[in-house]
Amino acid sequence: MKKILALLLLCTGYSVFAAPVLVKMETNRGDIILELDAEKAPLSVANFLQYVKDGYYDGTIFHRVISTFMIQGGGFDEDLVRKSTRDPIKNEASNGLKNVRGTIAMARLPSPHSATAQFFINVQDNPSLDFTSEDNGRTWGYAVFGKVVEGMDVVDEIRFTQTGPNPPFPSDVPIKTMLIKHVSVIDKMPEAKKIEDKPVK
Repeated sequence: MKKILALLLLCTGYSVFAAPVLVKMETNRGDIILELDAEKAPLSVANFLQYVKDGYYDGTIFHRVISTFMIQGGGFDEDLVRKSTRDPIKNEASNGLKNVRGTIAMARLPSPHSATAQFFINVQDNPSLDFTSEDNGRTWGYAVFGKVVEGMDVVDEIRFTQTGPNPPFPSDVPIKTMLIKHVSVIDKMPEAKKIEDKPVK
């Protein structure tokens, strides 16, 4: 497994020794820092990192937002035009990672092995999305491949934004654009912002 993981990460151009893999997602509401679990979800992480390397996510949006469920993005531009993708990847939902609040997982079609570029961040625990068996698309679940380690306040701001219909979607599209400006791999956690001391009046 370690050899496979090393090969996958080398193919994306990222260091195999950088564990965990940290990714910064810059949005028009603030930054979200993600920690990707390349050991438990090597295919999903390598796939996501290739899209990051290609600049694919830059200029995409969170196009589906449900405040009691998740926020989904990574597949449409600001005009709700779907972006083309690479081939789908194998579903890794049986890796033991659960769809709990703050985790990031691969979005997909009803077919279990149909995930490409789109992802979602769980805003609450969603056990119904976890793997239970290989019987059908529903029981296969949705593959978690990382978690938010900083910026859940940004996730929650997106989560509670007003939504409505916007073709081709009948509902759940943010009224105000929730833009993903840039996604990049970072070497370490960003330093906490310093709060300047103000003179006491």
